[in-house]
Amino acid sequence: MIPLRLSAVADAEQPYVAKLRTPPNSGLNPHDTLYLDGDEFGASFAGPHGLVTLEGVPPDELDGDVVVVDPATGRAERLLRAASAHNTLLVTERCDQLCVMCSQPPKKTHHDRFAQFELACLLAERGQVIGISGGEPTLYKEELLGMIERVLEARDDLAFHVLTNAQHFTDADITRLRDPRFQRVTWGVPLYAADAPLHDHIVGKDGAFRQLEDGFVRLMLSGARVELRTVLLADNVDALQDLARYVAARLRFIAAWSIMQLEHIGFARNRWRHLYVDHANRFAPIAAALDIAQLHGLPVRLFNFPRCTVPENYRHLAAASISDWKRKYAPACADCREQRDCTGFFAWHPDEALNEVQPL
Repeated sequence: MIPLRLSAVADAEQPYVAKLRTPPNSGLNPHDTLYLDGDEFGASFAGPHGLVTLEGVPPDELDGDVVVVDPATGRAERLLRAASAHNTLLVTERCDQLCVMCSQPPKKTHHDRFAQFELACLLAERGQVIGISGGEPTLYKEELLGMIERVLEARDDLAFHVLTNAQHFTDADITRLRDPRFQRVTWGVPLYAADAPLHDHIVGKDGAFRQLEDGFVRLMLSGARVELRTVLLADNVDALQDLARYVAARLRFIAAWSIMQLEHIGFARNRWRHLYVDHANRFAPIAAALDIAQLHGLPVRLFNFPRCTVPENYRHLAAASISDWKRKYAPACADCREQRDCTGFFAWHPDEALNEVQPL
């Protein structure tokens, strides 16, 4: 895995955000922290907040990264990596749902870091799409929307992808979301079944489906760009066809529908045997849903599905979706001609499953 948190020794007394620079890209803004010395084990930098030494990553891999340094804990967090297309800001760990397979189990407390995140976004490399996740980000809707508006006003080259359950938008938000700045925001919204009781069971919240339908109406009326997300589970695999028909009939405005394989982390780790669907040996219900979606012209795709586990007729839908910092490949993948286009596996995927890989 690519390390996102590094050991740090810093002169400063308070946490601060900085952009790391190694020659020749130096001195571009007041938040630049410039490279002094280093080797394959780490590097030292100097900037407005004094000296800082980071351990665990060579300096050439840090150039352009935006970090938050916390001297009290001796840690630095790489908020935005310049060389990555998979940067996501975890804005809160609070959530009003309790999904059976949640990969980021919620906490009751919230540590407000919106000011740090906003500055980090303003320092981002050009052209980045910055992810926002939680918890549920819209529990802090005013802070979230305000940050997005200010960043996109200042940086017309940036875009955002926000993961949200879409249950906290109101009629008053419709006009606000029609602002042209929000055309550069994609809302990633989970929907797990067309059947309200089944969806509510999966997310652990009564009435969630009804609230989500209201949210979809408001997003549609605002002209929002929506990516629908459905995690594949033993609970909903046989309901995928009904969901595909529902999406085709009710949610044709979506920009994409991503059917996603389960992560072996969070709540799913201890429930793996009951939740995981071995799609390589049970692809028929997935194929049926894909057929319905494609018949109706829906932009559907498969996330977290290694290409060798997908039948050839559907392999073109398997996107390289796993973020680079949490991706791994099986030893057998080294000989696969499609590895460059393959998502691989999550770093925490059970190792025994890797023995079944058949390179293409």
